[in-house]
Amino acid sequence: MQGMVVAVVPAAGAGTRLGGERPKQFLPLAGRPLLTRTLMVLEATPQVQAVVVVCPPGAEDETWRACVEPYGLAKVAAVVPGGAQRQDSVAAGVARAARLGAEWLVVHDAARPLARPELFARVLAAAAQTGAAIAAVPAADTIKQAGEGDLAQSTLDRSQLWLVQTPQVFRRDLLERALAQATADGFYATDEAGLVERMGEKVKLVMGSRDNLKITTPEDLALAQGIMGPAMRVGQGFDAHRLAPGRRLVLAGVDIPHETGLLGHSDADVAVHALMDALLAAAGLGDIGQMFPDSDPAYKDADSMELLARVLERLAAQGWRPAQVSLTILAQRPKIAPHYPAMRAKLAQAMDLETGEVNLAASTTEGLGFVGREEGLAAWATVVIAPR
Repeated sequence: MQGMVVAVVPAAGAGTRLGGERPKQFLPLAGRPLLTRTLMVLEATPQVQAVVVVCPPGAEDETWRACVEPYGLAKVAAVVPGGAQRQDSVAAGVARAARLGAEWLVVHDAARPLARPELFARVLAAAAQTGAAIAAVPAADTIKQAGEGDLAQSTLDRSQLWLVQTPQVFRRDLLERALAQATADGFYATDEAGLVERMGEKVKLVMGSRDNLKITTPEDLALAQGIMGPAMRVGQGFDAHRLAPGRRLVLAGVDIPHETGLLGHSDADVAVHALMDALLAAAGLGDIGQMFPDSDPAYKDADSMELLARVLERLAAQGWRPAQVSLTILAQRPKIAPHYPAMRAKLAQAMDLETGEVNLAASTTEGLGFVGREEGLAAWATVVIAPR
């Protein structure tokens, strides 16, 4: 294909059917924003040289910060505000793509993150022959036309019916003319190919993929996650605190009778502190020193289980949840094993896990080091997190 190829990604809708508080393009899929997942496919498609993202008006900066910059998406050349309807948003993207020198336009839904680079290549190759081509799949189910009162009126011949997808590829001048004509006529279509067809131009159907689904409902999002497979991450955390008289000894949220307790700005629960650091590490979110600095009086004598709840909220906002926990506590005294059941139950409840997904172990260090001298306690945590 000769000439510059620019992809236009309309992502300006509210996505109300998905039910989230934010537009669906910002919702997480396998730990990354849905829009980012789609842009990653375009980044991996060699034929596409640049990408224009069309976002909700006023969300340009947020789109850059949340969906583009953190992921090294070098092909994204512009983020522009969309319009009231999809067609208006596509027109805005096409205008920006023209300024980039586009000769071919690839229009692809932000909510189709499962399209593969090979599909883009095939649709582009077909468009090079006809001027316009779209991905689609033949209808596999019997299709009824409904009449009044949702009564079946007729059965359509499915052998002639295709379910339209994106990508859709057009010569830039062809799509520009189609958009201009539709605007002049006050006509709106549900896809760009419909605008081209009404001018009498040919649009080539290219076999798409059944898993190139458009994420519209919560069920679609779950299905996409299932197709992508689990994107597990592992994190490790460590913490140590000095033992001091007159302090409570709290481990994994459980009060343990002992003549000394752990000294710290908060309740100094080394087990939960190590766990929080492991969770933040797995999600790439820093550590508890950054999130809960000991210079902040708000965290003086804070309950570490409450801090854990805030860490879990932060992970959830990034699309992650704990899947498995392994925690090792280093203590010469007191004996930790008798408290395992209460500690496992406390942690499992806090993280919405089964008790079998939380493992606890302890070591005395055989009298070695600061733990062996009973100067302090320490804890190691390893966690696995998974997409929510």
